[in-house]
Amino acid sequence: MAKHQFQTEIGQLLKLMTHSLYSNKEIFIRELISNASDALDKFNYIRLTDEKFKEQEWSGKISIGLDKEDGSLTIGDNGIGMNEEDLINNLGTIAKSGTKSFVESLTGDAKKDSNLIGQFGVGFYSVFMVADKVDVITKKAGEDQAYMFSTDGTGEYEIKPVTKEEHGTVIYIKLKEDEKEFLDKWRTQEVVKKYSNHIAYPIVLNYSEEETTGEGDEKKTETVKKSEQINAATALWTLPKSELKEEDYVEFYQSIAHGDDKPLTYIHNKVEGAQEFTTLFYIPKTAPMDMYRADYQPGVKLYVKRVFITDDDKELLPAYLRFVKGVIDSEDLPLNISREILQENRILANIKQNSVKKILGAIKKLDGEKLETFTSQYNKVIKEGIYTDHTNKEMLLEIVRYKSTKAEALTSLDDYLKRAGEREGETKKEIYYIIGEDENVLKHSPLLEAYRKADIEVLVMDDKEIDEIVTPAIGSYKEWEFKDVTTIDAPDSLSKEEKEELNKEYESLTQKIKDVLGDEVKDVTTTTRLTESPSCVVKDSSDPMAGMAHMFRQMGQEVPETPLILEINPEHHMIKKLGDLKDDALFSDIAWILLDSAKLSEGMEPKDKSSFASRVAKIASRAL
Repeated sequence: MAKHQFQTEIGQLLKLMTHSLYSNKEIFIRELISNASDALDKFNYIRLTDEKFKEQEWSGKISIGLDKEDGSLTIGDNGIGMNEEDLINNLGTIAKSGTKSFVESLTGDAKKDSNLIGQFGVGFYSVFMVADKVDVITKKAGEDQAYMFSTDGTGEYEIKPVTKEEHGTVIYIKLKEDEKEFLDKWRTQEVVKKYSNHIAYPIVLNYSEEETTGEGDEKKTETVKKSEQINAATALWTLPKSELKEEDYVEFYQSIAHGDDKPLTYIHNKVEGAQEFTTLFYIPKTAPMDMYRADYQPGVKLYVKRVFITDDDKELLPAYLRFVKGVIDSEDLPLNISREILQENRILANIKQNSVKKILGAIKKLDGEKLETFTSQYNKVIKEGIYTDHTNKEMLLEIVRYKSTKAEALTSLDDYLKRAGEREGETKKEIYYIIGEDENVLKHSPLLEAYRKADIEVLVMDDKEIDEIVTPAIGSYKEWEFKDVTTIDAPDSLSKEEKEELNKEYESLTQKIKDVLGDEVKDVTTTTRLTESPSCVVKDSSDPMAGMAHMFRQMGQEVPETPLILEINPEHHMIKKLGDLKDDALFSDIAWILLDSAKLSEGMEPKDKSSFASRVAKIASRAL
């Protein structure tokens, strides 16, 4: 017998299960049945593809045993089973999908926290909400030695060799004294029907019941052992839509999503003809916790003729749809298809293309509160899709939503175009946008003053990290060009000649400011884009570094600084007086304040904060 210490995070988790998560204890049955179903799927696959097992007669089954005298509940399967190494990796070590992240994500709300259990792949440990002791007796298919994993949920566990005839796993759960409700037939049956009715294998409940026979003096009571199947055991996605109700879809979703929330929407589709396949997809109301992790767990399972193939292939849907859960079941793929062949398979490529169209079509139909929920959870990943999925770019651009200087709520691009087309005298087909990190800073940027004056709407993009990569790559939408307000001339009524005349008039002042600021700016010019502020900074779109910045972001590397142009407002009283200022020291201070305050207005930081504060204090003192 070998004793092992649980990994640190598992120890934390067990403590939580034992002492904190009491809200929804029944889910331990759901989680253990889900694990058993996965084990059956895996054995079914190798039975059909591995010569060693092809001759074996086998019928997958999950058994639940209730023993009131012993105070124990058992859940068993005849699936693939585990060896000693599997037990250590699966039960004694941090779960692949992130036990540590699970612990970090806990909210303190017991009900919400218990719903995270299955989503983080830590379902087995939920048994410690109800168990004093757990024994896992298991034998891996194709191996001779069976093992028993035992723990009371404290800091250590034991593994020892045992004897077991058939491959598979039996989990023996010694229930806590106050958790004996799960030994009641009706209680356990209720939980199975609630969470696991559509598990594709029979779930058989074994229990004892007292029966009375005879009459009068012949009357006697005896304990009878009984056995009955308590689930539908039908692959729900194979049933015609006409036979299914809303609650059927919801129940199936809850079984694969490991929670009790309803989905935002679902898409059930059957294709017949040259290729035959069925898909059932769900969009969760809440984004998966690991959606922005590199090791996110995909939510779609692949089946071939109802035989489970894989649930961890990230190629089944594009990465930006990684929040989608569900199944793909193909009639045409070979059962022994490998991971490498999957990635290049034309049949699967066609299924993927069809699936994406169906999912995006369903998203487009969302409205009202459902649309608001979707946008709040998934707008950012839809932007990823705009950048990576050129085939469906137009549809994704119809789905994405943006903040705006005109709309109170998030707006679609179609609504933006409609409002822009209604502007009096509008001839330019341009979609104006500004990118940054803070919505408030962006909406009050001096760069928007001329747009406000001209009553022109500007999209406010405050997902800077992704917007800076995605938006410049869009180009156009329905023949309307995307224009970054920081790199183009603002709307004004001056002709080209009048602008040249203005620049000439202020040439000596702009040159003097440039001499003071040196390499901190690429140029200093006059502008008509400002109506209230004395100055602003813009990027020089013609500079090679601006284009390179986009490339650096694509590669995930540190972005070089883009050269800035300082623009001054010749109509501002400060600028008018500055031209006549004879005090060189004061002129220098004001030139730097024009640059640093313009940077602050755009959410940037002055290069030398202490010097900026010192100059402001000096000028304020002088004014007083």
